[in-house]
Amino acid sequence: MCSPQFEFHGSQTQRQLKETLYDTIIDYFDKGKEKQAKFYENIMKILRPKPDYFAVGYYGQGYPPFLRNKVFIHRGKEYERREDFQNHLMSQFPSALHLNTTMPGDDIKNSLLQYIQCFTVQPVLEIPPRLKNKPVPDQIINFYKSNYVQRFRYSRPVKKGPVDPNNEFVSMWIERTTFTTVYKLPGILRWFEATDMKHTTLSPLENAIETMESTNEKILTMINQYQADWTLPINPPPSVMGGFAKYEKAFFTEDFTQQHPEDRDKLLQLKDLIAWQIPLLGGGIALHGKRVMEALRPFHERMEECFKQLKKKVQKEYGVRELPDLDERKSTRPRSMLRSLRQSIISISSLQGSECGTPTKLHADRDFPPESPTSWSSTLPRSSGSMTGSLSEGMVTVGDAEVKLRKSKKKKRGAA
Repeated sequence: MCSPQFEFHGSQTQRQLKETLYDTIIDYFDKGKEKQAKFYENIMKILRPKPDYFAVGYYGQGYPPFLRNKVFIHRGKEYERREDFQNHLMSQFPSALHLNTTMPGDDIKNSLLQYIQCFTVQPVLEIPPRLKNKPVPDQIINFYKSNYVQRFRYSRPVKKGPVDPNNEFVSMWIERTTFTTVYKLPGILRWFEATDMKHTTLSPLENAIETMESTNEKILTMINQYQADWTLPINPPPSVMGGFAKYEKAFFTEDFTQQHPEDRDKLLQLKDLIAWQIPLLGGGIALHGKRVMEALRPFHERMEECFKQLKKKVQKEYGVRELPDLDERKSTRPRSMLRSLRQSIISISSLQGSECGTPTKLHADRDFPPESPTSWSSTLPRSSGSMTGSLSEGMVTVGDAEVKLRKSKKKKRGAA
């Protein structure tokens, strides 16, 4: 039976009927493509708020068996704060006592009372296999940072060993708990039981490496965001934590090298991450110069002066790194690029320490408030690479781009 949308007349031939049918199919196909394009535009441009996730532990014999001494991961509502979620949770169990300790003991678990433990956890990104090592836009990857996740982390800093009042990173260890839920969130329910919990400890050096990795990834992500949308405000906040100069004082010393010979590769990795931050910061400052308001021009010029000194010092200590022109690889994902850099590039620079700071705000861990190290540099995109080496040179293929590795002697290129 023919669809009522078609106006068929007895005088039409089979050819005319076929032409009408094909015209209708093409029209519907065009409308479908337009709708898909609208969906894609919304994905790329519309802000999608990321909900927070909360770990809730129900301890004590006062709970029913399906809750007793178990931990559940809850997906919060959009813009829901932990305090609001916790108040709503406590209203459902008015006789429960709030538990502040991280690891409750047997006395709490065997108590006849009800105890509730609630804290924020960070979802662990798991990129679907079909998207790995492919030029996927950041907006799509960002979706998987808070959706279809099954692992969550909670980290807290602890002090071990002698404490240096001038450098907290020397004794800053991280105790981390990783929760794995029975199903991925979100699912049929907004909460699932955590069936597996693993406890690990990060040394101060490992924490420094993880923090630098997070900072560099954040800068690379912001690069694409600011290049894609020139309407975003670009106002760098000041640094307050001293930058990676604190890491240099803590780890790049002769005493630390002698006391921890097993950490030699980790020290090289940290130096490599510091070296790679320079071209990223350079690109960010270059873009800031194009968009800065005239009233803030003196501030920008001061940033350029400080960066030139920092760049000269870092390249002398840890070697020169260069990124390709990011305009030529707009579709290449910064995260996959940095992951390739982390796996493929190891600096072979000097082990000498340094006193120079960087405009990068660091924090002991990025999984607890305040979250991952935020820096004025991480809000500035683009990369430049204005230095070259003259002795050794290598190429590392990253996605669709080739990254140049150059070290030793430096010489100025032409003015950018």
